[in-house]
Amino acid sequence: MSAHQNVTFEEIISILKETPVPNPFCHVELNTTDLPKAKDFYKKLFDWKLEDMDSSGGGYTMIRVGEGTGGGMMTNPIPGAPSFWLAYVLVDDIQASTKKAKSLGASVMKDVTEIPGYGSFSVLADPTGAHFALWKPTK
Repeated sequence: MSAHQNVTFEEIISILKETPVPNPFCHVELNTTDLPKAKDFYKKLFDWKLEDMDSSGGGYTMIRVGEGTGGGMMTNPIPGAPSFWLAYVLVDDIQASTKKAKSLGASVMKDVTEIPGYGSFSVLADPTGAHFALWKPTK
């Protein structure tokens, strides 16, 4: 008999209520080769609220999920690249965190870039080649 079978409901709830760790995942973003098709698929698959950030619907679409980590979707800005999901990690200092990641062996795919009125991000590849982004919201 596995030890996992003896876990009580109270123990499971206590684990779920643990204090959040620093630098949580805060946003996930779909970079897609076909934005209308992706929006149609995810809208039908999940109960996500999709909100176009411009009136044309061809720019950035926010994914509102209620509780939990939300995200966005946009047309992939990398010519010829396949669709992919990119996870964002919340940081206190975008410049220092990007520099630290680079010093630890990450490749900077997109250096710190500001989105006026929202915050700043950078996109990195860890030493194994996995891509992720850092995010610092505007206060």
